[in-house]
Amino acid sequence: MTLDRAGQLELFTRMLRIRKFEEAIIAHYPVGHLSIGQEGAIVGACMALRDDDYVTGTHRSHGHPIGKGADVLPLMAEIFGKRTGICKGLGGSMHLTDTSKGLICESAIVGGGFPLATGAGLSIKVRKTDQVSLCFFGDGATNQGTFHESINMAAIWKLPVIYFCENNGYAVTTSVEKSHGQPDIARRADGYGIPGVNVDGQDAEAVYDATRLAVERARAGHGPTLIEAKTYRFDEHSNRLAIPIRYRSEEEIAHHRTHRDPITLYRAVLVARNLLPEVEQIEASVAKLTEDAVQFAKDSPEPVMQDLVDSMYSDPIHFPAHAGIPSNA
Repeated sequence: MTLDRAGQLELFTRMLRIRKFEEAIIAHYPVGHLSIGQEGAIVGACMALRDDDYVTGTHRSHGHPIGKGADVLPLMAEIFGKRTGICKGLGGSMHLTDTSKGLICESAIVGGGFPLATGAGLSIKVRKTDQVSLCFFGDGATNQGTFHESINMAAIWKLPVIYFCENNGYAVTTSVEKSHGQPDIARRADGYGIPGVNVDGQDAEAVYDATRLAVERARAGHGPTLIEAKTYRFDEHSNRLAIPIRYRSEEEIAHHRTHRDPITLYRAVLVARNLLPEVEQIEASVAKLTEDAVQFAKDSPEPVMQDLVDSMYSDPIHFPAHAGIPSNA
C-alpha cells in the first residue's frame, strides 16, 4: 500500500462522487452509460496521474473526469444539456472533456481513444516533457484495429502511454469468452514486447499501485504498459437500452453488488484503519455536493443558437483596411 492517509481518503471521495453522480442521473435525468461498479478501476488509475497527464475516455464516460478531479457541477450541467456545462451543453453524456485536468476527449466510437492517446504520447516525446498519456477502453474495443495499431506504434517508439482496459466482462450483451480468442486481455501485450498487467478492478488500491508502476516506467522512457482491470458494471450497457435477452443471470449481478462493490470494499478497508469519522464526513459532504450539482444544473440556462455556431465555425478573417481587399470579399 503506497497511498498516505490523505490519498486514501481522496481515493474514497472520488469513488463516492462517481457513484452519487450516477445515482443522481438515474433519479433526475436518466441518460447515458453508467460507471456504477467500475469506480475502483477508474479512480485507482486516475489517482496515479498528475493534472497535466493526459486521459482519453470512452462512451461510459461520466466517471473519468470525476476520477481525474474535475468539478462535478459543470459535469452535471453538461448531462442536463445546459450552457454552464463543461462543454456548454453541446457535448453531452458521451463526449465530456476537461482540458484543465488533462482530459483530451471521450468518444462514442469504440476504440476511438487509442489513436488520440497514442498521439498525445508522441507529442510528449517530441516536446521532451515527463507527462504520460492514459487511454481508458473496454474489453470490446480490443478487437478493433486501432487497438493493435496504436499499441504497436507505442511499443516501437517507446511512447509514454498506459493502455488501461476496464474489462467489465461484456461488450453490450456479448461476453468476453464469446468474442475473444484469448480472453486474458493482458496477455496481448506479449505480442508487442511490453508489460501486460492483470489487476482486480474492484480493489482500488491495487489498481493504483499497478498504474503507478506503469506511470513510473513511462516517465522513465521505457514505453507503454497494458493494464487489464477486471471489473463489473452493475447496470445495463445503457440505462436507455432495453435488453430483450437474458445474457447474464440475476444471481451473477447480485453477487457483484453484494460482494464485489468497490466502494463497499474500500469503505471497509478505511474503517479497519480507524478512519470511520473521516469516511462519514466524506459521505455527508459528497451527498451535499451531489444535491448542489443537480440544483445547479436545473437552475442553469439552456444553450443558445449562437453557441452552436461558435462551436462549429471559426471567426471570419478580418483584413486591415489598407490591404486593398473589398469589404464584401
